[in-house]
Amino acid sequence: MAETSYEKLLDRAHNQLPPGTLKSDRFEIPRPTCSVVGNRTLVTNFKEICDRLRRDQTHLLRFLAREMATAGAVEGARAVFQGKFGSTIIERLIERYVQEFVRCPVCSQPDTKIVREDRIHFMICEACGAKSPIRIM
Repeated sequence: MAETSYEKLLDRAHNQLPPGTLKSDRFEIPRPTCSVVGNRTLVTNFKEICDRLRRDQTHLLRFLAREMATAGAVEGARAVFQGKFGSTIIERLIERYVQEFVRCPVCSQPDTKIVREDRIHFMICEACGAKSPIRIM
């Protein structure tokens, strides 16, 4: 009897949850908004992407510029890269960046921060407490 009343209470509580709570992946990366002007590619929502990833703009900029083998600069809330690149290329590179520098290698949660101790950089997970060394560009 106690089990059925518990199940009824659990079902009732489940039905009262807002629909967004049942979503399994709470970490969504904004799609980069790119435009090509002349021989330069502008990522207009670069600051928004960095804020969502909780990473420094210069770190992500250096990663993208190195992977695309070009020069890049931050101008306000946008990033400017020399050359013509499509948004799909930049989106794939940001996904690689997330796998390497944002998601925890132990629990795959995005709740990490980069900390420097002496000359070594570590990614510390705030969800599981794992501490993993990472390479910095």
